[in-house]
This record gives sequence, structure tokens and C-alpha cells, in this order.
Amino acid sequence: MTAFNILFTSAGRRVSLIRSFKEALNELVIEGTIVTADMQKFAPAAKVGDVHELLPCVTEFNYISSLLEVCKKHEIQLLIPLIDPELQVLADHRNEFEKIGVFVLISSSEVNRICFDKRNTASFFESIQFNTPKTLDPAQILSDPDAYYPLMLKPANGSSSKGVTKINNSEELRFFLKYTPNPLLQEYVTGLEYTIDVLMDFQGRARAAVPRLRMETRAGEVSKGMTVKNFAIMAAAKKAVEALPGAIGCITLQCFVTREERIVFIEINPRFGGGIPLSLAAGAKYSKTIIKWLLNQTEDWTDMDDWQDGLVMLRYDEAFYAHKDEFL
Repeated sequence: MTAFNILFTSAGRRVSLIRSFKEALNELVIEGTIVTADMQKFAPAAKVGDVHELLPCVTEFNYISSLLEVCKKHEIQLLIPLIDPELQVLADHRNEFEKIGVFVLISSSEVNRICFDKRNTASFFESIQFNTPKTLDPAQILSDPDAYYPLMLKPANGSSSKGVTKINNSEELRFFLKYTPNPLLQEYVTGLEYTIDVLMDFQGRARAAVPRLRMETRAGEVSKGMTVKNFAIMAAAKKAVEALPGAIGCITLQCFVTREERIVFIEINPRFGGGIPLSLAAGAKYSKTIIKWLLNQTEDWTDMDDWQDGLVMLRYDEAFYAHKDEFL
């Protein structure tokens, strides 16, 4: 192998994550090209890659064929998808990429079916006897004059907290049910909210877990957060992900810790989450480790959870500036 080339699809604004892989290649003294791909030529992450390619929307009939051509063109070894809508599609077409020597960092089709539909996610947590919000029947709640509020209403296939609504009474429930696609009604859980980045190896073993306290969010993504070395959360998150049938790479879970110290899991995203830069900054060597696994290099597992506790991230916007001719 002369170079280790990595392709990030739906690169968008994932600048910090892509930089971490670029830095990992440098630390390992490995030559490689970082290719970013997106529907837009103005994707900010394109400015930190070496090459940027345009792709059709993941729902277009020629998405997979176009992506295969990009992989062949740049002799890609590792493909990392970054948004939910492409996960199931790529999981179902994994073999086509493997035939041309591309490793797709993606969990099994079954894992993606569990995670993409929040009803399936709730059933999964219940099946492994983990605490999760109770799923409710909207019609039954509306017919019960003594129903307890508040409740939580969300799209079963939603992401980035879009459409998530706190329901305070029956009038609000009737109204928002009309405008919530594929609505899922659940009990309302309060407490400290955490996101946990779990690193799974290619044999289904959880090697590390970094809980991040969600101090403040913006558009569904954490804007202020802090790493918390809570061993109960870490152990529970690892156990949950290991129960998934074919999880690999970075798996992101969300949970609440209630006033009674109950850990209540609410969501799983089988990809790098938007807040992963905090875990990486704290010393979680996820990018470097994934590359080493693919190169069959040995790894010291004793320090995988040796990341900095109490590291706070205060996220703000940056900007790239470029002349329009660069995008022609």
C-alpha cells in the first residue's frame, strides 16, 4: 500500500473530526489523501480535506454508483459516512465497496434499523432490560381525562432534535400530532443529559466510552459540554452497544441520569456524533485507533479510557474565506 486514503461523505461542517483523521495519519507517519464529499461544493469541511467531490443526494438512484466511482478514482481504503440518511443505504451496499477494496466504517443493516426508528430503539433497550422512556398511545392518552403531563412527542425517524416537542396538556398533544411525521409519544424524563461516544472494534467489543454532559445545545447539537468519567454510565453504554448485532466504529448514545441516579437511555446513533470533537480533545484516540486496526497494527488497550475528565468545550463558529474562483 502506497497511501491510506480516506473518504468522508456528507462532510458538511464536520471540520474537527476530519482534521483528527488527518492528524492521525501524520502521527502514524502514513501518507494519505483526505477526500471530502457532499451535495454542496461550499461545504466548510471541504477546506480541510485535500480533495472535494460532489455527490447526488443519498435518495437519488445513482448515489451508490457515483460514490463507487469516487472511491475508485481516489483509491479509497476507508469510507466514513457522517449523517443518518446514508447509513442504511451504505450498510445494505457494503459488499459492493468491499469488492473494490474499500472498508466502510458502518454497522450492520440490522443495527441501523434498530437505531433509525426510535420505536425499535426503545424495544431494543427494553429487550436488554435497560431503563428507557415508556412509549405511550396518543389516542389512549387523549381519551384519559386524568392523563399525566408533560410528555415528549418526537418523529420516530427524526434526528438532530428536529420536531421534538414537550407536550404540556391535551390541547398541545392534539395540535402537534397533526404536524409531527410518524409521531412517537413517550413519557417525559428529566435529569442530567449525557452523550456517550463508544468505540467498537471490528469483533463487536466495546473498547472505550466517553460520557459528555450536555450543558447547552443549539439546533440539536451540543454547543457547551464537559467530559465526565462516570464509570456507571461508561459500563452501561458499553454493555448496551455490545448487545447490538454488528456494531462497529463510533456509536453515540444519549441518556439521562435522574435525581434518583437512574440511567435512562433514549437514543442510539451508529456514527460519529456532532460532539465528538470534545471526546477527541480529551484524549480519546478514536481516529488513530481505527486507522491502526485497518492496518493490523497492535494497540495497547490498557489506556483506552485514559482520557481527561472534566474537560469543558465552549463551541463557537469559525469561518473559511475563499475566492469564488476556487469553487468553479
